Amino acid sequence: MISPELLAPFQMGVLFLLIVVALTIFTTEALSIELTALTVIAFLIAFFHFFPVIGPDGEDRLDLRTLLSGFANPALIAVLGLLVLGEGLTRTGVLDEAANSVIQFTRQNRAFAIALMLAVVMAFSAVLNNIPVVVLFIPIMQALTRRFRQSPSRYMMLLSYASVLGGMTTLIGSSTNLLVSLELANLNEEAFGFFDFTVPGLVLAACGFAYLLLVAPRLLPDRAPLAGVVEERSRHFVAQITVTQGSRLAGLKPVGGIFPGLKDVTVLMIQRDERAIVPPYEDLTLEPGDLVVVAATRQALADLAKGAPELLHPELMADAFRGSAEDVDGEAGAPRWTAGGQIVAEVMVRPESELVGRTLEEIGFRYKHHCIVLGIERRSRMLRERITRMPLKDGDVLLIQGRPEDVDRLRGERNVVLMEWSRQPLVTPQHKRVAALIFLAVVATSAFNVVPIALAAFCGATAMIAAGIVSFGDALKVLDRKIVLTIAMALALGAAMQETGGASLLARALMAALDGASPGQILAAFFLLLALLSNVLSTKATAVLFTPIAVDLARVLDVPVEPFAVAVIFASNCSFASPIGYQTNLVVMTPGNYRFMDFVRVGTPLILLVWAAFSLFAPWYYDLPL
Repeated sequence: MISPELLAPFQMGVLFLLIVVALTIFTTEALSIELTALTVIAFLIAFFHFFPVIGPDGEDRLDLRTLLSGFANPALIAVLGLLVLGEGLTRTGVLDEAANSVIQFTRQNRAFAIALMLAVVMAFSAVLNNIPVVVLFIPIMQALTRRFRQSPSRYMMLLSYASVLGGMTTLIGSSTNLLVSLELANLNEEAFGFFDFTVPGLVLAACGFAYLLLVAPRLLPDRAPLAGVVEERSRHFVAQITVTQGSRLAGLKPVGGIFPGLKDVTVLMIQRDERAIVPPYEDLTLEPGDLVVVAATRQALADLAKGAPELLHPELMADAFRGSAEDVDGEAGAPRWTAGGQIVAEVMVRPESELVGRTLEEIGFRYKHHCIVLGIERRSRMLRERITRMPLKDGDVLLIQGRPEDVDRLRGERNVVLMEWSRQPLVTPQHKRVAALIFLAVVATSAFNVVPIALAAFCGATAMIAAGIVSFGDALKVLDRKIVLTIAMALALGAAMQETGGASLLARALMAALDGASPGQILAAFFLLLALLSNVLSTKATAVLFTPIAVDLARVLDVPVEPFAVAVIFASNCSFASPIGYQTNLVVMTPGNYRFMDFVRVGTPLILLVWAAFSLFAPWYYDLPL
């Protein structure tokens, strides 16, 4: 049995060693982030079961309930709820319109568009919770990078950093700011007003903004977000578009041989009655009844399919009134391929398949599998014929649209191979207004403190599912296990650091090491310590733990408390070098396909830049001796 005098140092030593080992594994990627986080949590539970931290009242301060409380933490609930909300906004195309507006406003200038996007994120984060702001702008950034043919990994991390920098400028910009102000009041010090630290916050935000625009994109990797995305940019499917009566394509004329109403689409042939018209197209006007054979990427075809499926398959409109009970989805006469929650995916025709040599009309593909074929890709040559009359060959890739459960059934189909990575939700613009209202309600109620952000996000996610915008199964798929486990691990580590006295030990060591230094030097060193710790602990744990220490430092030095309290706010928010330091880093990790070292490489210089700016500006602004 270890004596109480030796137990506390032993606990802190083991905890520090665990943090070093965990960070080493994260850095080297020897194990996955999920497995590492789960192992850390398991070790903490086992270790503090055999070596408990007993409080003055005899209560175990780090019991199973405390160490696992991160899984039910409101911050985690808020993140997961907002991920579902972001999925709903993506599926309804709300944010694509916002991206188009930004592109048009910036006149197709990529640098200006990115700068404007980051400036708007920083402005929103000054008055809104950072997490919904980042979730809101992730799909917009994805749309922008797609239109500028850039990898999302080059810019997605900048959203998280911009939101953190913007959140430093006002009292409500971050929950960390409010925690520090509340703790000051508990320590009988004057709490912060709304704009009390706006001036130094703007200085740090301006320095960080310049770094994000000029330096960070050069350090970020050029990495595809999902397997196959890079390949998709150069792959084209052959599809057919029928110009129907009243269609937006009727009366369309080519300009310089290109049809402006068919964006990112190459017209291969126009069949009018029995006559085939091939390029170049001059003095031609599309008429109802024309069949247009095109080549386009899957994204361009998906854009055509949203809101106007009759362009790709006019017979669907007739099917909607004669669908059998087997084909319908509960709505009167509505075929399964016109129901909500559709996805697009790719299937490849197997060698020796029964489909080889037969056309889609002969197969009756959409009636047999309840999925429609949007296009066909054949790598050997560019085809100029109707896809419904094209005999299939082994190796052909079919771009299909259908409900998730109908697409999933193709896994057991012996004639085709379902390419799992190719699944992508189809935009459903009919739910656009409802999705926007739900999200705005969540943001408004949380921003004005009507309800906590976790409650608002949870109710908003439930509303998205109830409205049919996101299916329950797809909502579960959005809940990334990486986010769940890393947040729970960070909160467990923070609780252990606080209860064992490990963080207080580091603070006391700093005070002893800087004995005799000027207040300005102590302030700079104090800021750097907290900035580094915020990447290991959660920002909230760092703020709560070090606010009393900041007050004590100011009192010992006989200087105002405000600069040291402001240092706690800014430094606690400097969780740039680790994905586990702040929730927005975790939120952008999956869409940016980032690794642990990506945050270290890009975030560490930003921490040092913010620290240098604060160390130079704060002593002058608060009139502290250097």
